Amino acid sequence: MFDIRTCVFIVISNQPLYISIYCMHKQHKERLIVEQRVASFLDQIAEKSQYLLDLYKDEDRSRQNEIQALTCNDDLSEFYDRLKKIKDHHRRIPNEVTIPLSVSSFLKDPNVELEELETMFRGDEGLGKYLDLHSVFNQFLNLKHIKKVNYLLYLSDFDNFRAIPLATKMTNEYLEYLESFQKYLESFFQRSKPLLDYQELCRIELAKFDSMWKNGEISGWSLANETDQVKENSAQLSSLHCLACDKMFSKQSVFEGHKKRQKHIKAAAELAAKGIHENEHDSLAQAKLLKEEKHFEQMKPIAQGEMVIIAYIKQLTTEREDTKAHIERKQALTDKERMEDALETFVDINEFAEDEEEEKIYNPLKLPMGWDGKPIPYWLYKLHGLGIEYPCEICGNFVYMGRKAFDRHFQEWRHAHGMRCLGIPNSKQFHDVTSINDAYALAEKLKSIVKRATISADAAEEFEDDAGNVYSKKTYEAILAVKYRTVPIAKPAATPVTMDCAEQGSRNALSKAKSLHVILEAASINVGCFRTPSVESVDDTESFVIMKVVAVYIKYIQQVSSVN
Repeated sequence: MFDIRTCVFIVISNQPLYISIYCMHKQHKERLIVEQRVASFLDQIAEKSQYLLDLYKDEDRSRQNEIQALTCNDDLSEFYDRLKKIKDHHRRIPNEVTIPLSVSSFLKDPNVELEELETMFRGDEGLGKYLDLHSVFNQFLNLKHIKKVNYLLYLSDFDNFRAIPLATKMTNEYLEYLESFQKYLESFFQRSKPLLDYQELCRIELAKFDSMWKNGEISGWSLANETDQVKENSAQLSSLHCLACDKMFSKQSVFEGHKKRQKHIKAAAELAAKGIHENEHDSLAQAKLLKEEKHFEQMKPIAQGEMVIIAYIKQLTTEREDTKAHIERKQALTDKERMEDALETFVDINEFAEDEEEEKIYNPLKLPMGWDGKPIPYWLYKLHGLGIEYPCEICGNFVYMGRKAFDRHFQEWRHAHGMRCLGIPNSKQFHDVTSINDAYALAEKLKSIVKRATISADAAEEFEDDAGNVYSKKTYEAILAVKYRTVPIAKPAATPVTMDCAEQGSRNALSKAKSLHVILEAASINVGCFRTPSVESVDDTESFVIMKVVAVYIKYIQQVSSVN
């Protein structure tokens, strides 16, 4: 019978088939279809090879009789007799199904292969990318004396069999758990890694296990150190485990109440009759039982299953890590994102994408890529000026190729972020401004223009009083405020009784003049000369405008006093 290497050589000897099968595919789905196709060919080759070997064994001596018939003297008559029988057979049964001999006849329709692949895996397996251990995980949670963990923690620690208590390993449920685990991994190998000979891997591990078991070299299952192992596994159970009744309790108070019951007292007496006392440590009692050769041999299938599972998991290290990352990512997704992620398992959005590793695109001019993944024509490159560089200092000296990309970038996130960092609004006035200094200068200029526009708007409004005098808005509002006394006038300070009346009146007038800083400022603007000094410096200034306004105001006060 041919080995795997010989079978592969026979398959690839057909050049068209070699091209279709052994070309490197980028997508996981395509690679998996190719591996399934190759595995199918290898199975057929092995089947035909076994059939030929059975024929050459000639157990029914049919081959020997055939050779003797062909070596007779009248060989031509024998040939024509057989030819006649063949023709008569096909004449009677014209539609008999024949076995095709060409290699291409064994190829399936690609659509059929895709449908078979999609129905081959579970939803959570992602076409063989991830492991789906939910059913095995549920069996693990139903085991006795097992600490409850979540699924993600189980994926990280399911091959740590030494952490499982010995009392759990001695149950039939644990053996069924190992068998289910091993069957799932073998099924996953057949579907996701069809070219991996897991059966040969299992045979190697079993042969290694037998020699290690006899020599006591298996970690955790050696008869010499079994007592220490049992102590380690039973340390968690010793305080709340009843050896006589073989029960585990969750609380110390419940365990103390159990010891007072008649059923426990009877079971403890039976255990003492066998030479095992209840007050001894549980691990020592279990160690005595395990040291019996017959009981220890019963644990051999369990240790064997654990060793095979560990060997299988070493072949699935990548899938295991990807599964943990996939579970962590799914826990952070919304319902809508989970639905989209499930659809991407069967609908590959990059199905028609070109493989850059398969075909290196010839692009000596380093032209930009178009929508089809190929370089754009050179005339289009020159038409849009894609060879001209447009750097932008605001964008961190990022270089834009072509005027179109340069104009578009002013409303994109990179330029908007740069303007925001400078504290400048990204308005239309700053279009085509790429220098930071120019942007600051333009911002200051725009501020001054806005300020002048505001001042000119106030000066454009003119108001006329009853006498026909024309004032600006600010001056007119100041005069009205004085006329109707809406601006508070500071009261004069208290003066001695001996003060002269004329001197007191002049001081009151000066105090009122100081309080009317609005009128003074308006007067300075109206006259068109220098600005009015502050109210505190009125006594020291000799400005003609200021004194004129004070005189007008004193005259106005006298008129009002005479009327009253």
